[in-house]
Amino acid sequence: MEQLPNCPKCNSEYTYEDGSLFICPECAHEWSKDAVEEVEEDVLVVKDANGTVLADGDDVTVVKDLKVKGSSSGIKVGTKIKGIRLVDGNDDHNIDCKVPGVGAIKLKQEFVKKSS
Repeated sequence: MEQLPNCPKCNSEYTYEDGSLFICPECAHEWSKDAVEEVEEDVLVVKDANGTVLADGDDVTVVKDLKVKGSSSGIKVGTKIKGIRLVDGNDDHNIDCKVPGVGAIKLKQEFVKKSS
């Protein structure tokens, strides 16, 4: 069975094909098969502090002490973060994650390295 592309608008995996169009049932976005080829070329590439390419679900380690806005505590060097999610951040914060002891936060890619 052919794998259908995720929705380019909301990234939903529940798309379906209707004639010459793909349709997303979650956000009602419709796009043509020709648009799929254009979207696949515009892939988000996020690299860590060492230049290693990161992917959704990777585990990372913080490489610098970070202050957290609105909190008296911060994130210490060596803090391990599991299961990151990559986002196209307009403000250079390309990683969504949950930091132990802090909660949900967005991080810049240059402050983490991929854990092995």
